[in-house]
Amino acid sequence: MTDSLQRFLFENTPVRGQLVHLDATWRAVLERHEYPAPLRSLLGELMAAGALLSATLKFDGALIMQMQGQGPIKLVVVEVTSEGTLRATASWDGELQDAPFAELVGGGRFVITLVPTDGTQSYQGVVDLSGDSVAAVLEHYMATSEQLQTRLWLACDDRQAAGMLLQKLPEQEGADADMWNRATHLGATLSADELLKLPAREVIRRLFHEEDVRVFESTPLAFRCSCSRERVTAMLRMLGRDEVHSIIEERGKVEVTCEFCRKRYTLDPVDAEQVFAAQLQTQAGATRH
Repeated sequence: MTDSLQRFLFENTPVRGQLVHLDATWRAVLERHEYPAPLRSLLGELMAAGALLSATLKFDGALIMQMQGQGPIKLVVVEVTSEGTLRATASWDGELQDAPFAELVGGGRFVITLVPTDGTQSYQGVVDLSGDSVAAVLEHYMATSEQLQTRLWLACDDRQAAGMLLQKLPEQEGADADMWNRATHLGATLSADELLKLPAREVIRRLFHEEDVRVFESTPLAFRCSCSRERVTAMLRMLGRDEVHSIIEERGKVEVTCEFCRKRYTLDPVDAEQVFAAQLQTQAGATRH
């Protein structure tokens, strides 16, 4: 199987669905971080969920999901772009043991941010970390913030992450009113092993072969990080000249490591001076009349 997202809908009903498989994309995250097993499972499921939720949106930009926990797992971040790229990172305290989801995150909040590429204002929704799984948190968010009934099935191992989403849209006149109940009942029969190992079209056929389902062309997905030297430079400018100079006096250079892809950016004293020299030139040009 390849990294892809498969959309489908039930004809003449207000019910739609998506299936996602992340293989190389998920392994690209694992290759860059040494996450303990309980965190790997949570992060993989959130990546699959992010791809599924992003596919329900019609906008150009990035969907950023954050679980800000108060337990051993402090932060989990997944970013999905409208171009079909994903990246993820997480942080935790101490040695993580296998424990229920609620104990690992210990409360906190779940934040979804939509960042348009055209520079218009971002949208942010926040709810409590309510639920006993990643799927339950997302379902709670969709019901609370978006008023959309949504069901998610997620699975993850050391090789791949996968998920299925079903969503009920506003009622349509003359539509099959019982389709949502049937679809979610059938979805509940899907095992984690089937979700991980079966191709998307086979899952759809296995679950919904008695329904009138339209299946669309699949969309490819891939790991890609948006970090760059230009973004690092912008961050250093925000820190300020004095702070950057103090780091150089202490360490002889500035090193910045991307939390997502682990790429390291190093600036020596000359590089750092050029950062602020360019800023001064820009400011001087802006004040000329």
